[in-house]
Amino acid sequence: MTSQRSAKLSIGNQAYEFPVLSGSIGPDVIDIRALYGQTGMFTFDPGFLSTGACKSAITYIDGDQGELLYRGYPIEQLAVHSDYLEVCYLIKNGELPNAEQYADWVTRIKNHTMVHEQLTRFYQGFRRDAHPMAILVGVVGALSAFYHDSIDVNNPEHRMIAAIRLIAKMPTIVAMTHKYSLGQPFMFPRNDLDYSANFMHMMFATPCERYEPNPVLVRALDRILILHADHEQNASTSTVRLAGSSGANPFACIAAGIACLWGPAHGGANEACLRMLEEIGDVSRVGEFIKRAKDKNDSFKLMGFGHRVYKNYDPRAKLMRETCHEVLNELGLHNDRLFKLALELERIALEDDYFVEKKLYPNVDFYSGIVQRALGIPTQMFTGIFALARTVGWIAQWHEMIGDPEQKIGRPRQLYVGATRRDVPPRAQR
Repeated sequence: MTSQRSAKLSIGNQAYEFPVLSGSIGPDVIDIRALYGQTGMFTFDPGFLSTGACKSAITYIDGDQGELLYRGYPIEQLAVHSDYLEVCYLIKNGELPNAEQYADWVTRIKNHTMVHEQLTRFYQGFRRDAHPMAILVGVVGALSAFYHDSIDVNNPEHRMIAAIRLIAKMPTIVAMTHKYSLGQPFMFPRNDLDYSANFMHMMFATPCERYEPNPVLVRALDRILILHADHEQNASTSTVRLAGSSGANPFACIAAGIACLWGPAHGGANEACLRMLEEIGDVSRVGEFIKRAKDKNDSFKLMGFGHRVYKNYDPRAKLMRETCHEVLNELGLHNDRLFKLALELERIALEDDYFVEKKLYPNVDFYSGIVQRALGIPTQMFTGIFALARTVGWIAQWHEMIGDPEQKIGRPRQLYVGATRRDVPPRAQR
């Protein structure tokens, strides 16, 4: 990060100068840390759309070009040439592992896949019909009560152990959440399987018979995890960083990220896509709903199309589209009512002038929802899968923040629009 230029801000007759900082790629930023001290003013930026809140070397997004890089590597290459745990190593440690590092990393993850036996009883405090995200917030937050030997945020070894525990235990916790909702027994991890296959085993196996995951479906799930592993300073990642800036332990910070992800405008988008498909109901009604989506006076929104960040085709969607068709072919589901409907919507969105001109391409949520349904994952579990995938991104961002000497506790400012100072009148005069 360099500062060789400056930007001038004029307020009335007074001019102020602020450094311009340049990263390795991406837009330059104006360093306004001294703004209040020099001018007595704050900036006003609801949603932080034009505010850089931190320095980060983890993920880079170019929304105009449709580019997503993890530690400099294009997502298109990682999704084809790497598995999820290799991507986890990259995101957490900054470089792809060699064979020896990868083997050691996988072994360390597998050594922590089980959860404390008392934690399994924690589930009994929830109703069986509780939303999985409500359970995940509680259970992940409770990890600090069971693993308090790794919550000293100033101890590098504690931070590494906590990171490995979170990456290793999240599949177990998410799968247990699913099993609890069904009233089925929890399945212990199988460390002879790889990460995604083991998760599918814990999700779908029963003690009655041995479960052997389908390799095509395992690879599809692994790709979902890779594509959702990190996504720069989104709402949940910013939540994790803000919570962590106070010195909160990593388990509490990740629980905060899960709570934020639960929102329908963030992690709940793929759930919304499936609900929309159910609302449309049949291929014969696609034209009617396309017409409604184009009507500015109609409240109906076509979920799963377009993206706030990507003004071009979401690079994750291209990969997820291939995976979607692989899964449908493997399971012979192209004639399924809902999948036929989804494919027709996809066809129209890629050909219709209205969608092409507005760049409303199918996004990753559109395809990942379809794939997860095909895998047999219930709709209400979709966001839990997202949380599982994003855990490594959250923990890497948290770890990076803790190690940043310039990091301070988060304290956004406000534009106050309430009553000015006034005195409390006697009760009889109110």
